[in-house]
Parts: sequence; structure tokens; C-alpha cells
Amino acid sequence: MAPEQDNNNHHHRSCLSFEFFPPKTEEAMDRLVAGPAMKLAAFKPDFVSVTYGAGGTTRQGTPSLVGKLMDAGLNCVPHLSFGGSTPDELNTLVDHYKSMGIKQLLCLRGDNPAEGTDQHIYAKDLVQHIQQRYPEDFELLVAAYPEVHPDAATASEDLTYFADKVRAGASSAITQYFYSPEAYGYFLQACENAGLSVPVHVGVMPITNIDSLKRFSEKAGADIPRWLSKSMANYADREKDLIAFGVDVVTNLCEKLLQMGAPGLHFYTLNRWGASSQICRNLGFLEQ
Repeated sequence: MAPEQDNNNHHHRSCLSFEFFPPKTEEAMDRLVAGPAMKLAAFKPDFVSVTYGAGGTTRQGTPSLVGKLMDAGLNCVPHLSFGGSTPDELNTLVDHYKSMGIKQLLCLRGDNPAEGTDQHIYAKDLVQHIQQRYPEDFELLVAAYPEVHPDAATASEDLTYFADKVRAGASSAITQYFYSPEAYGYFLQACENAGLSVPVHVGVMPITNIDSLKRFSEKAGADIPRWLSKSMANYADREKDLIAFGVDVVTNLCEKLLQMGAPGLHFYTLNRWGASSQICRNLGFLEQ
């Protein structure tokens, strides 16, 4: 189903978004904006998101990259977590985003608290904090885990955490990436059964490197199905062929998910543009 042919969608297409992470230097940020970000901007994404580094390591980089992307004409959704920040530091950052004209924030739990504290602050707490302090200013997005968050003991426990975030004020969600459409279908059904009606956008990870995908997946609790793992092994020494295979696999996955009613696709670009662009073209997203 090509997005622009979806007559039931008031926007005439599914929502499209891309995620970037802040490079370490200003020069690298400028290269990212001028290169990959502009290549992907041709698809007129609804927004781009910018990650907030592990333990706050890119804390300065996130607002800096957000500013550069906004200057380039892109609608930005910064990631936000308490990860290592005091509430005052967080408020200062959110005030800064408000002054920049940011309207949406992606609220995440972030990393475990700093050593020496036993304070666990969850995404629900962050959503509540922003809702109370900025009741009219932001639309809040949160993460969802169709394959179950790695820290959750059961799927129903994980769904309870998700429900808490929605009831605290989140108005939409973006999933961790996955390669089994059934996991998404099951998650949507569980949400419906629990009376949760927020749109759940699909996180999409293009396949471009076997080792890094396995590493990310292990850390994120994302499952690489056996058939996919064994098929990728065919292309262990042929990067171009692997990328072409990955584009086919992920295009088919996205087509299925759109047919299942996914309201949007959110590409984890890893600051690259080639595979994401090809998948978007295959799906019928038009470059302007």
C-alpha cells in the first residue's frame, strides 16, 4: 500500500519521521544536517527526532543539533530523559525548547540513575512532570515495546507500564524496532483490550551491518528472527548485497505494518540516509 494512495488518511499518507543522534563536534553536526538530514528532508517528513545520549553524554549536543535542524526547516522532536539531570536542569532545557518553538517531546526513561543514588525515575514520571509544569505547551510521545521491554518480567507487566505513561498524558508512541509484524499486531490488540487508543508509530531499523544490528538488538531486547539471522549470514562479506537484501526485507515489513493500520513509520537512521531513502521510495513516499 503506497502511503499517498491511502484515502482514509486525512494527510493522504502515513506519518513519516527520521531519528538522528548528535555527533560529537559542531563540524560533524553541520555535515549531518547538510548531508543525510537534507537527503531525507526531501521526503517531507512530519518530524525528525534527536536522541539524548546515554547518561546524558550528548546533553549539550541534543539542543544544538535540534537548533541546526530547525534552522534547516525541519520540525524537531527532541528526546528527553531525567538520565543524570536534576529537575532544575531538565526544566531549563524544556524552557529552552519552548522558546525555540518546539511543540513535541519524546519522553524516555533514559539510563539507570547515577551511581550512589537509588532513585528510579520512569518515563511516566517525566510525562507527569512536564504535564504539570507545561500543561498546554507540548504534545508528549513515549516509547512502546511490541516485543516487551527487556526489564519487564511479563508482557502484561510491560503493558501496565505503557498504560501508566498514556494515562499520565502521553498522546502517541513510537515502538522499539522489530522484524515480526505479529508482535505489533498482538501489542495493538493488547492496547485495545486495555482501552488504550493512542496512535502507536512503528520504529524501523534498516539492515545495513550485521554486527552492529546484533549488538543493538541485544542491548534493546529486539529479536532478530532465526530466518533473518541465517539469511543475513549469506551476505556476511558483501555489504552491497546485504543492504539490498535488507531494503527488501524492511520494505515488505513496512508494507505489512501499514496494512495492519500502523499510523506512521519512524526510521532509526543511525545518521545515514541511503537505505532509509530506498525503503521510503519503495513504499511510495515521494521526494519533493
